[in-house]
Amino acid sequence: MDKIKESGENYLETILILKEKKGSVRSVDIVEELGYSKSSVSRGVNLLKEKGYIEIDADGYISFTKDGDQAVNRIYERHRLLTDFLISLGVPQGVAEDDACKIEHVISDNTMDVIKRKMAK
Repeated sequence: MDKIKESGENYLETILILKEKKGSVRSVDIVEELGYSKSSVSRGVNLLKEKGYIEIDADGYISFTKDGDQAVNRIYERHRLLTDFLISLGVPQGVAEDDACKIEHVISDNTMDVIKRKMAK
């Protein structure tokens, strides 16, 4: 599997969150959630499909492939862990969530492992 770019990670995470909220997701739901143009979301979703992270059925509903499920769970775990870590440092929750979203895409696996160990204590 190719490394997912930040925008792809954001789409995967958005799909996961929308699935948890609504039960099913189509591209139009992503457009509404993110406020992006239909053409931008269409390109992003099609790239994820081409790379094997999602499938789109005949009615336009999006589901994760095995690789997509693994990728989004790793991404979302990083997001939750970083949010909790920042909150533990005294960062307000809203700011921690926003910052975690930015950090999760650039932080190294080594640093993430250290944070994970610290948070497990």
